Amino acid sequence: MSTFVFLIVAIFIIGYACIALEAFTKVNKAAVALLMCVLCWTVYCLIPGHDLTTLPEGLGETAETLFFLMGAMTIVEIVDANGGFNFVRDTMKTRSKRKLLWRVAFMTFFLSAILDNLTTSIVMIMVLRKLIQDNHERIIYASLVIIAANSGGAFSPIGDVTTIMLWIKGMVSTGGVISELFIPSLVSIVVPTFLLSLTLKGKFDKAQNLKVAEVSIFTKHQRQVVFCFGVGGLIFVPIFKTVTHLPPYMGILLVLGLLWTITEVFNRQYEESDPMAKRVTQLLTRIDMSTILFFLGILMAVLCLKQVGVLNAMGDGLNVAFNGNPYLITGIIGVLSSIVDNVPLVAACMNMYDVVPDTIYAVDGSFWQLLAYCAGVGGSMLIIGSAAGVVVMGLEKITFGWYMKKISWIVFVGYVAGIVVYWLEKALIFTA
Repeated sequence: MSTFVFLIVAIFIIGYACIALEAFTKVNKAAVALLMCVLCWTVYCLIPGHDLTTLPEGLGETAETLFFLMGAMTIVEIVDANGGFNFVRDTMKTRSKRKLLWRVAFMTFFLSAILDNLTTSIVMIMVLRKLIQDNHERIIYASLVIIAANSGGAFSPIGDVTTIMLWIKGMVSTGGVISELFIPSLVSIVVPTFLLSLTLKGKFDKAQNLKVAEVSIFTKHQRQVVFCFGVGGLIFVPIFKTVTHLPPYMGILLVLGLLWTITEVFNRQYEESDPMAKRVTQLLTRIDMSTILFFLGILMAVLCLKQVGVLNAMGDGLNVAFNGNPYLITGIIGVLSSIVDNVPLVAACMNMYDVVPDTIYAVDGSFWQLLAYCAGVGGSMLIIGSAAGVVVMGLEKITFGWYMKKISWIVFVGYVAGIVVYWLEKALIFTA
């Protein structure tokens, strides 16, 4: 049996390495994750007395996360395709370099909490291209977008994939993660923004005139309706879960169905001129299915590691090595998330430890909240440490070396400052 377990671990490590080195291997990480998943479970079937009852159960839990992500991605596509984010461009307009830096920071931070950090990063880069023509200046602001998007996603139950996973599994609650992680997450972006602002002064050479492109055939009023129902619906999902106790994916499907219906009604008057313009059936083709399949493969592979007892052994080992200190354990996980993808790291931690009432592993316990913060914010330390970083790196051609030299230390200072603030929060609550 130990031979088979060793083989499963070896397959996972090799697959994980290929995923981390995607930029060099040029093989899509979704393909590697699917192969890794199937090979791990195939080897597991060779173990005498194996139990496959957990496979369909695990698939059902994974599907909840995937349906939630697919629904949220579609909603954002609908809002974006119909000009719902035009207000962002108007709000950002300024000639002052420092003012623009702070506006970028806060706009990205709060948008990421409502949308997801990946989509927010893309939207903000498109805005920056309208505001700043010089590429050397723009990459400073683009780097801040990465930091703010990951920090904003950390305190919201729907802002980052890892936080979504913890929220859906019931390890953190909406109120708990927002109330206790908002200030640490805010600190983790305010500190880097302040440090970056010291390197900027003066104004841009000329006024940056924003030309708002009419990307939709909808009227201004119709675009506002689409935005309100789309973004407002995303905010409503946690409330819907709290009131009805239905799984989060049911709330996201409710919002998607409502928004889809509204856009279909609006589109009826334009059918003759452009029968498929911005219709949801067309926008569905834009959903990044490779990302969805990547999550499917990696989460199911991690489930196999749990099934053979590897993750429980790792959890016990970490507790012994660090005396169960959640700050050290999650702090190290945060640093690791800047090197490798944070999704499998968080998935592994979720399977290492169980929810235990009246401990640091209770619902909204310090371990789970620190895990959400560290995995999200820590991914900004290297430009390849998060999906937002990888996308911005490709869009703005930011080099790994430049980011590591100019930005990484700034992120680390903010990361540590946020952890200290969280510790102070807990200390004050405990003494109170």
